[in-house]
This record gives sequence, structure tokens and C-alpha cells, in this order.
Amino acid sequence: MALSRRQFVGGAVAVAGAAGTTGFTTPARSTPLWREFEAAPYTHPQIPYVGRAGAHGGARRAPRPRVVANALAHGAVPDARRGASDVHGTDSAPAINRALAEAGERGGGTVLLPPGTYRIDDYLRIGHSGVVLRGAGSGRTTLLATRHLTELIGPYGSRYGGDKSSWSWAGGLIWLSPQARHASLVAAIRGRAWPFEGWTGNKRDEWSTLTTVRPGRRGDRTVTVDDPSALRRGRLVVLRLADDADHTLLEHMAGGGAGPEAYVWDDKTKLTSYVPYEWPVRITAVRGRTVTLERPLPLDARPEWDPRLISGAEALTDSGVVGLTLEAVETPQSPHLLDKGYNGVTFQGAYDCWAEDVVVRHVDNGFGLVAASACTLRRTRVEGRGSHHPYFCREGAHDNLIEDFRIAARTVPAPAGTQLHGINVEGLSSYNVWSRGVMEMGTFDTHRGMPFANVRTEITVENNGRHGGDASAGPLYGARFAHWNVTVTNGRAGLVKIDTVAPYSATVGISEVREFDQTDVPDFTGELHARVEAYGSPGSVRPGNLYEAQRALSRR
Repeated sequence: MALSRRQFVGGAVAVAGAAGTTGFTTPARSTPLWREFEAAPYTHPQIPYVGRAGAHGGARRAPRPRVVANALAHGAVPDARRGASDVHGTDSAPAINRALAEAGERGGGTVLLPPGTYRIDDYLRIGHSGVVLRGAGSGRTTLLATRHLTELIGPYGSRYGGDKSSWSWAGGLIWLSPQARHASLVAAIRGRAWPFEGWTGNKRDEWSTLTTVRPGRRGDRTVTVDDPSALRRGRLVVLRLADDADHTLLEHMAGGGAGPEAYVWDDKTKLTSYVPYEWPVRITAVRGRTVTLERPLPLDARPEWDPRLISGAEALTDSGVVGLTLEAVETPQSPHLLDKGYNGVTFQGAYDCWAEDVVVRHVDNGFGLVAASACTLRRTRVEGRGSHHPYFCREGAHDNLIEDFRIAARTVPAPAGTQLHGINVEGLSSYNVWSRGVMEMGTFDTHRGMPFANVRTEITVENNGRHGGDASAGPLYGARFAHWNVTVTNGRAGLVKIDTVAPYSATVGISEVREFDQTDVPDFTGELHARVEAYGSPGSVRPGNLYEAQRALSRR
């Protein structure tokens, strides 16, 4: 693939020009859509407000907690070496896990993993808040993983039946998840009681009401509650919205109107299992019964949806992985949906957590956000023999930021029967951002389950992947998807030019493309209220990066 208009420099994407598909540079111009958005940033019908996506409201620098341990002192040995068919050296996983657990039990801190190559025969667990695993840089510290999650934990079937392996979209060989929640997940998997994976437990019944919420509108920064006694500044809560018998909440997520009202929702059993919608958010102020939230309301809070603030499972906060490469033993990619779990880094039940300067290689699935919110993946890369989901974002994951990312071209041909997706989002996940990326393979995998209000901006893609998604998971798109300044190097339209399939969407500044191979039809009848601007001229629009422009707007 030719990436002549972008280079990946020092882990960040640099735009070298602004030519459209004709090869001529088009003068940058502020789009009418952007001017509309500036006038109403929290309530625009096509563009979501994502200006505070990511850990700590999109902070440019991750916290650097004090160093409390060196993994070498706990017995880790950087003596791993690759043999002809296996890995030799000391298993350092027990030592690293001891260091991480002890750091957490003592209140948090950084565990150093000095330069070298370490064999790990188990997966690494970060289960305490405030714990960071820090290598010496992705080019200097390497973990060689010898076993997959099916070996380490057991087979993981689908709660929806069939012979699928849920390791195709869950779990990681570095797994950041709160200790108690993680233990319950592993117990359920080993007991073959296939769990829900989100904020409210394996059966979605582990929550308690803090207070009910009075009616509010999408974009409101404050809500009125009935009882503020359990609320305080800094507390992380979950906004819970239940659907009604007429599925008006799902209709609202789709933008409302005749199309969503005519849609048949009742037989979409996987989709309806994702409801209630659960949105974690931190409280920034409590004054009487008025509560200010860290981010604006993602949806209306209407009485018929029984809006309430709840406490779910305790979240993992302020934890991360920095400066290392995780490489699995190179095995052939598994047939579609039968992944064994050579997975990379996964955040689950996490908030304000991060990965930075991390590479994963030869994995089934790369970086995962599973019921994770307000997390940042920065300067991450997926490479090697090819992945099913290089990046996956699912099970109600919200407000995450993936920036300066790269999916490298596969190093071996894809085996028959395998599948490639790309930057995935599904399961009512919302307000997530993919920014400044180079995708040498894959696609914008919107995987049914009606994700909504997500942004992909300033990305170059060789659009050769395919999306997935069970028909019972319902629509591909809800309202307010925005694809902004996207260069498509092979001219394929699928899942990038979305004005004919996504309701209330914005397709702005993308390459001229054509339909071929996997072509989708709209889920909703009638007018979609989608917008297209600067078609055929990537790089010509101003602002060039929708997320960065929103960040700047929020600082005014």
C-alpha cells in the first residue's frame, strides 16, 4: 500500500499534503458543518461532542505515579529467546504479577520492567487502581507470550449460543480489570456460565440506586436529582437508562423520526440485551440537588426510561501500561470466531486508564475496550501475522480516545476461513474517538449492536477488511457517526462513506470511493438526514481533525 500522503513519524501521524483524489491540492476551508457545530456543540444533530474523550478529559500527559517496584527484584529475568519452534528462558509472569499485586495492595505506583526480553507463560493482571506497568520503551522491553487464554483460563463460549469463542472479542494477555470484577468473570467462564461483561456484573444485577434523575436533555452538563445524599464531587457513578415497551430509547439512539419508529426492534434479541444503557461518568460538583457531570449527557433523560444514577462494580482507575512490546508466539490465525485468545492489551471495567507506546504482535485481537470508558490508547500499534480485531470497542464502552495508532500490513497471507475487521465498535458503545491513524489493512468495523455518536478522524486506510455483526444485534449505526478527513488508498467505499446507511451522520473530507465487495443497505427507511461535505478532497477541510478542534473549542 502506498502511504505517500502520510508518514508515521516517531509514533505520530504527520500529514504531508492535502491533495484530493485528483492529486491537486485544494485550499483548506471551514466547512458549513463545523460552523454549525460551533454554534451548538452539545446538541448538533449529526456531529457528537467528543471534546473531552479520553482519560482525565483527554489530558495530553498520563499521570506518572512514583516507582514502587522493579520486576527484576521480584524474580523477573530478561533472558527469553526465540527458538526454532518455541521460546526459551525463565517464565517471568509470576514475578511480574507479584510485583503488580504488591504495588496495588500498597496503594499503587509504577512497576518498572527494565530493557530486555521476558518470557511469560501466564497473562498479566492489573487489578488495583493506580498501578502502572512501565517498560523502557516499545523498542527496548519485550514480553514473549507462550500461551493463549483458552489454555490459561478455559474455553469461553458465547452467551448467545453457538460454537463461537468469546476470546474472539474479550480478554487480553495484559488484562486491566478491577480485581473483584475480574475474579467473578474468570469464575463464570470456568463454570461455563457465560457472563455479561459490563459494569453491573455477570447477570447485570449487581447495582444499587444512588438517586433518581429528573428529566434532562442531551448535552446538559447538569442534572437535577431527587436525593443527593450519596453523591459527592469526584465520585464515579453510572447513569442508567432503561428502555420502554415501545423501544423509544433505542429509537432516540437512532436519531428518532419515522425510520426508527417503523423499525422492528423486538426480534433483535442481542441488541435488546444491551439495554439498559449504562454510562459511567465522574461528578464534578454537587450543589443542593443540582449535580454537574464531567461530560455532557449523551442522551435525553426522560421519565419513561427511568433515569437514575447507580453504583455498579467498582472501576479500575488511574492504571496503565507504558513502553513495551507484547509478542505472542507466531501461530496461524484461527478460523473466524474460533480465536484461542492470543490477545493483546484489554481494559475492562476501567475508567481514566491508558496505554502509551505499546506494540502488540502476532495476536488474535490487539487492543480491547470492553465496558471501559474514558480511557486513552496513545501511540499504539498492531503488527505481525494478522489479527481478527486489531482494535475492539464493545459492551457499552464510552468516551474513549484512540490516537496516533497504526495497524501494520500482515506479514503472512491470511489463512482461508479467517476474517479481518479493523477499528471495531459495537454494543451501544458511544462517544469514542479514533484520531490520527494509519491502517495498512482493515476497515471501519461498525459491528452492529447500534453503536452511536462515534468519531473517526484524520485517518489513512487501505480499506480491505469486512465488518461483522449478527442480525439479531440490530442496526449497524445509530445517530451521529462522523467520519472526518479520511484518505482511502484503495478507493473502497464500504463503512467509510456512510451517508447512504447511517442516520444523522456526517461524512466530511473523504476520498472519492466506489462500492464493491461488502455493500450495506440502510437499516432504517426514509430520509436518513445524513450530511456529506468536501467529498473527494481529504485534507482540504478545516478543521482537519474533528476531535482536536473540539478540544480547542472546549478550552475557549
